Amino acid sequence: MGRVNALAPNDPPADDRSDDPGPPPSSGEADPIAAFHALLTPEGAGLLAELRSYDPSRELATATRLRRSHPAPLVSAALGQARLRQRAVAKFGAEDAYRMFFTPNGVEQATRTSVATHRARRFAAGGVRSLADLCCGIGGDAIALARAGVSVLAVDRDPLTAEVARANAAALGLDGLIEVRCADVADIDTSPYDAVFVDPARRGGRGRIFDPEAYSPPLSWATGAALAAPRAALKIAPGIPHEAIPAQAEAEWISDGGDVKEAVLWFGEGFAAGSFRATVLPAGAGLWSAAPLPAPPVGPVGRYLYEPDGAVIRAHLVADLVARCDGRLIDGTIAYITGDERYESPYTSGYEITDQLPFSMKRLKALLRERKVGVLTVKKRGSAVEPEELRRRMKLQGPNSATVFLTRVAGAPTMLIGHPLAGPA
Repeated sequence: MGRVNALAPNDPPADDRSDDPGPPPSSGEADPIAAFHALLTPEGAGLLAELRSYDPSRELATATRLRRSHPAPLVSAALGQARLRQRAVAKFGAEDAYRMFFTPNGVEQATRTSVATHRARRFAAGGVRSLADLCCGIGGDAIALARAGVSVLAVDRDPLTAEVARANAAALGLDGLIEVRCADVADIDTSPYDAVFVDPARRGGRGRIFDPEAYSPPLSWATGAALAAPRAALKIAPGIPHEAIPAQAEAEWISDGGDVKEAVLWFGEGFAAGSFRATVLPAGAGLWSAAPLPAPPVGPVGRYLYEPDGAVIRAHLVADLVARCDGRLIDGTIAYITGDERYESPYTSGYEITDQLPFSMKRLKALLRERKVGVLTVKKRGSAVEPEELRRRMKLQGPNSATVFLTRVAGAPTMLIGHPLAGPA
């Protein structure tokens, strides 16, 4: 939809996983698989149960106490797993996280449950009953698929990761639906399955990989595997350029709680090649377009300002929202929508604008002092000013709050001051 999409938010930390097994342990290091298997013993399970609510700031004292009655390697492994479980609660919820097992990369890169569940439901709704999950990691997607009634072959080439995925299937009572195989995904015959899901590794030794052909496996290989299946989905980074999306794919961007988590390319029966979709969780709301939309109109700032969800921006569907609220953009390169009538939807955050000023720190400081603003929310799009620096210079005092948008209006640096819309109109 034109230039406005070039200023989409920066990528959040992607839920991408690496299946790079890394170097083998040196002769002086413990076998990581043996250390993990020790956690599956009754003694290991007891330690993990005891450490469920332990305080990491007291880890040394806790380790010293536990080593009086347990082997030191087991204590170290249990403490490490306890830390990972605490981190995993944000993605998996406490009920699952404290029954599951994780690796450091696994908890960092696994798909969060809400997103995996959404994807599993799309597969199941399309009639998928069996699926090959390639580059499965610790099994987050396989778990959601199994809970949706899909039989899963979960494949990862890293032996430890495969062991963790297998233990997770068993821990959650899903091992009857999830078969875990340690193998190279290129060696897997996916023809017996209704669908394929591929989550290529998008991290390397130097960090995140932005070139889709540098993924492991490359996007071209994953696309080939997808096209060979009746239905398929490829998980990709949300910042992928639209021109890199295969023509045969339906592209979906997914946000959860306001943050864009991932993009998915869907192939095969039931999916519309060349279309674009934005899905907003937890609402489950979705916008869809069969083709790129024309650039929306641009006009003056009205009474209300609407900030589109990041998934809508990534999917280049801002023009759809502009039409829905009978609004306009404040600038042809800025994804802020303005209008004269109040509009509510799960795809936007709305604000009532009280002031529009040319950019000036001095004028903003005077206005905030006059309004007795002590709490200031700073949002920016199309501005180089750092929010923390602006707050520091304002020397805020007072009982009131406000939101300031540092942006451009018709090409000019501008400040818009207002407050969030509260409740139904």
